[in-house]
Amino acid sequence: AGSTTGVVEADDLLGRELVRPGDVVIAMASSGLHSNGYSLVRHVFFGGGNREGAGWSLDRHVPELGTTLGEALLVPTKLYTLPCLALARAGGVHAMSHITGGGLAANLERVVPESVSVRVDRATWMPDPMFGLVADLGRVERPALEQALNVGVGMIALVEPDAADAAVRLLADHGVKAWVAGEVAEAGVHGAGGTVTMVGEHTSTP
Repeated sequence: AGSTTGVVEADDLLGRELVRPGDVVIAMASSGLHSNGYSLVRHVFFGGGNREGAGWSLDRHVPELGTTLGEALLVPTKLYTLPCLALARAGGVHAMSHITGGGLAANLERVVPESVSVRVDRATWMPDPMFGLVADLGRVERPALEQALNVGVGMIALVEPDAADAAVRLLADHGVKAWVAGEVAEAGVHGAGGTVTMVGEHTSTP
């Protein structure tokens, strides 16, 4: 076990109190499952509990993944520390959210104030095939899938509209695929205040 502490100047703090209508949602691609949802994934592929499972082996080659199931499950979690520090230093960033257990909407809502609502458009990205396999093999409905897995997005930044393009370029320069995935509006426009609404269909629906 371990822990990390740090010091930051008060004027440099990010947080929900900075988020306002007009801000842009910048999504950062995940490298796969990351470190969450493995209970669901294990039950889908191997069975356990009340779930029969597909009975796959770890050395099974999966054409959709381009590798064996075991290798795909061992893809390391992408770390966003250095790119996000650079992004924060560049300015125009109001808040960030790490997409872990609970999924994109629930984690992003932690930095969304009651004065605004957020829309995230699934059509702006194509999830890794792993997520589609879990959904299809396990007959996992979208709400359950999006609550358990990151479905292709590992980190979110909420930035000023004038900073959005530069943010995407900066992240790309640091090896992080990023894109504009949605917008922030006044409460009631995209849903109740403090909420995140997922809309649209993925380029390849999981």
